[in-house]
Amino acid sequence: MAKEIERKFLVADTAWRDNVEAAIEIRQFYLATGPGRTVRIRISNGVEALLTLKFSGPGRGRDEYEYGVPLSEALEMQAFALGRVIEKTRHHVRYGGYLYEVDVFAGSLEGLVIAELETPDIVAAENLPSWLGRDVTDDGRYYNASLALGGESGGDLVLAG
Repeated sequence: MAKEIERKFLVADTAWRDNVEAAIEIRQFYLATGPGRTVRIRISNGVEALLTLKFSGPGRGRDEYEYGVPLSEALEMQAFALGRVIEKTRHHVRYGGYLYEVDVFAGSLEGLVIAELETPDIVAAENLPSWLGRDVTDDGRYYNASLALGGESGGDLVLAG
């Protein structure tokens, strides 16, 4: 089991693109959600599938369990997806010794760009990259499960212009 502690930010500009180390095409969908828990399938680059179980409690930490799933079975399970299937490209960007994951969404969420930082460290605001915008860690609308179960468009989400 991994303990996940993450912060989420809207992305203010494209300066992060100069430091991209890798890009992964992701398609993910949710099979079950409930208060404090989700069950998700994520397909990366069309070749690898993972089943992920997340459980949250008080605070920002979450318990996470991941298991490999045969790609053919993951594709079959997509028929049972709740809400929309999320499509995005995840970019790995290193800044100040930390790895940021910048997700550029496609499809009905096109224009949404969110950066995540997973670390147990408390990174002071002055040490964050200038291309980060508003901290949305505690705004549930920006969680992937909420994005999957939300309306057909981004609704009142902040999308890049």
